[in-house]
Amino acid sequence: MAIMEQDSVDQHVARWAAFWKDEPAFAPEVEGALVRMNFIQREARRADAAAFAESRELSSEDYKTLHVLMVQPWPIEATPAQLAEAAKVTRAAMTSRLDRLVAAELVTRENDETDRRRVLIRPTAAGRAMWSKYIFEGMARDQRLLRALTYEELIQLNVLLRKVVLDLEG
Repeated sequence: MAIMEQDSVDQHVARWAAFWKDEPAFAPEVEGALVRMNFIQREARRADAAAFAESRELSSEDYKTLHVLMVQPWPIEATPAQLAEAAKVTRAAMTSRLDRLVAAELVTRENDETDRRRVLIRPTAAGRAMWSKYIFEGMARDQRLLRALTYEELIQLNVLLRKVVLDLEG
């Protein structure tokens, strides 16, 4: 078996293993896997933050709002309350985001014709185009994060992670 190059997580696990050498509850393989998954997620968040920091078109929060509107379970329209819940933000925060998106003409805010008390948010053509641009740029960033893996390795990784998620969901 070939010797694998060590990464910073191996060093982290080795330090912990030395500290916890007599502790049977310490599982270096679990520690290594979780720290590596967190590292990958942190890198993804950093790449996204950098991309939106350079954008003059859209903030990260506004993109997330457009994203929730585009992928939520309702037919490309939602109430502000539904969007707030899906985005896991307060209704006040959602109102602020929607104000910016309406001003940028990326969404519309209209009263529901069947219930005038209800407000519906819908993406405009410009909003759909902006979301598409940023979703595909994000997909490219995500693919760069996992470029070290072959297609077959990505399939294997997904099989293993699915097994973990199914256990946690069950």
